[in-house]
Amino acid sequence: MAFMSLSPEQIQRYSRHLTLPQVGVEGQQRLAEASVLLVGVGGLGSPLAIYLAAAGMGRIGIVDFDAVDLSNLQRQILYANRDIGRSKVERAAERIRDINPHVTVEPYASQFDVDNAFDLVDAYDIVIDGTDNFATRYLVNDACVLRGKPNVYGSIFRFEGQVSVFGLEDGPCYRCLYPEAPPPGTVPSCAEGGVLGILPGIIGTLQATEAIKLVLGRGRSLNRRLLLFDALEMRFRELSIRRDPGCPVCGEAPTITELSSIDVSCELPDQEVEEIEPAELARQLAATPPRLLDVRTAEEWAITRLDGALHIPIAELEQRVGELDPAESWVVYCKMGGRAARAVRLLAQRGFRRVVNLSGGLDRWGSEIDPSMPRY
Repeated sequence: MAFMSLSPEQIQRYSRHLTLPQVGVEGQQRLAEASVLLVGVGGLGSPLAIYLAAAGMGRIGIVDFDAVDLSNLQRQILYANRDIGRSKVERAAERIRDINPHVTVEPYASQFDVDNAFDLVDAYDIVIDGTDNFATRYLVNDACVLRGKPNVYGSIFRFEGQVSVFGLEDGPCYRCLYPEAPPPGTVPSCAEGGVLGILPGIIGTLQATEAIKLVLGRGRSLNRRLLLFDALEMRFRELSIRRDPGCPVCGEAPTITELSSIDVSCELPDQEVEEIEPAELARQLAATPPRLLDVRTAEEWAITRLDGALHIPIAELEQRVGELDPAESWVVYCKMGGRAARAVRLLAQRGFRRVVNLSGGLDRWGSEIDPSMPRY
């Protein structure tokens, strides 16, 4: 009777699942009846969408407000050159339907925020966190805990990744692991710090595996465990995580009972330091140019730079500040402005009186002043 609920085409499509004792016809039907919400269809969301669709997950919601950019293609395998400029959720929905027409895909071309978080989470069985920023990560966690939904977590940076499952069987939540977000400016974004292109494929596939296991009710989940992966060492490690009785959202006396947004940025607030606009710097460089200080990494310096700039990475600036003349006028820059703001503060504390931050860094300079400058 159950066997007849699958069409001949579906039997052939899922034949490798149907012959697995841990899946079989019953398991495949569970997948067809289940629903998952992918928050983000970028690096992690790409393998998640592809493999969950191929596995026959019945309903897949995808939330992302971004458009496809050339820099995405190094790791976001849902997209191709012809997709540049298109809505990610629009293109991702097309790909999912191409992979498996039996899957219902529901695209949301918007940001996951306080206003829509509960509505989105309520509509799905499992939430999978494919975000790349702390603010959304905490919001996903809180919405899942308050609504009693599993949260399959993953994160990536440079050559390392993490995976876990939160919100299960008196297990911990994301805030039990990281009670507070790091201060702004202390953690570089993937745009600044970089990420190995294959890494989100590995971590996203692990997340998809955990989601499928949850639906099937098979195996041991990563509940109460944090899986760490180091691609350079090709090594997996595992840490035990306990639910924190004092956790503000899942603890014994929670203080977070409603959703709220938190202001977390990889960049330090621009208004805290004096800035110079790109157009004004261009004018000064054509007249009496100030000294330029580039505080990016050596790898970024090799990609592109402003002519005549002195290069001292932000990590070395405190030890090498003696190489700079505090009597001169300095314009400090990085890729987007955050690290340069930290450098300006440090130099001001060391007695530099004429030091400013290039507003928006080289990213804005390339956009407004020199379009020929390589963008990264």
